[in-house]
Amino acid sequence: MSENVERSSLDLRYEGHRLRDDARETRLLTSIAERGIEEPLEGVDTLTGRYLLNGFKRYRCAAKLGIECVPYVSLGQEEAAGILSLMRVSTDKALSILEQAKFIADLVTRHDLSVAEVAETLGRSKAWVSMRRSLLEEMSEDIEKLLFRGAFPVYAYMYTLRPFRRMNAIPRDEIERFIQAVAGQRLSVRDIERLAQGYFRGPASLREAVDSGRWRWTLEQMKRVPEDQEGCNEFERVLLRDLEILRKYLRRVMTKCHDPQLKSRAFYAQANLLTGGLLSQLDPFRERMKDFYDRSGRA
Repeated sequence: MSENVERSSLDLRYEGHRLRDDARETRLLTSIAERGIEEPLEGVDTLTGRYLLNGFKRYRCAAKLGIECVPYVSLGQEEAAGILSLMRVSTDKALSILEQAKFIADLVTRHDLSVAEVAETLGRSKAWVSMRRSLLEEMSEDIEKLLFRGAFPVYAYMYTLRPFRRMNAIPRDEIERFIQAVAGQRLSVRDIERLAQGYFRGPASLREAVDSGRWRWTLEQMKRVPEDQEGCNEFERVLLRDLEILRKYLRRVMTKCHDPQLKSRAFYAQANLLTGGLLSQLDPFRERMKDFYDRSGRA
């Protein structure tokens, strides 16, 4: 049962747990100006305060419109129970995966619930909970803030950048440097995917251009690359695949060379022979690649 409460009585400490969407909020502002707040805000009424959990867009719209009293529904008198109630009744569409992750992190770290307890209460598997719990651990606090305030599309992070890191062994700091470089530019998910391809798979000049803020130039360069390999003969397609594989394994080997797990004498004896052979081919390889790069750039 909803009630009208003073907007100023709501504590916004969980505002950072919900994603911002300025375009959607602008549309909501128009709707509320015409028809008022149609869905009540949701929170918990604890002994220390009334904490808002759901309805932050409606709250901000009410503040802009000077609405002092808002419809409100209490989800209980205890924070953890209220969060679980919100997550249980919300569909995956209502709460994004990052919002779920943020609330789960709170339940485990601040409210001392185990992964098994959270999973059982939500009717989910422990793997479902653990995946979301680990999601925020993969990113720095700065990147988390960029995603939650809507400066970088969550979809692009989840389905473009995370696969780059997992499948191509791209270091986390490179992923985060890319996000910092293009955040807040209102780029489409498709353009971000194009830029990422150039940044992580293209020449150093493309990466340097993005890092220095010249992402428009990089995007133009990427748009000149055909979406598929139509027009290439079979030999050319094979070479393109070989170059992709070569780049992937160069990164992987460079990353692993400093791993503390490398200890045995047997390994070092064999590695020394292999690296010696590679080094003997390094200069001719570099010259051949430089010539090929120049020639392909003039084509």
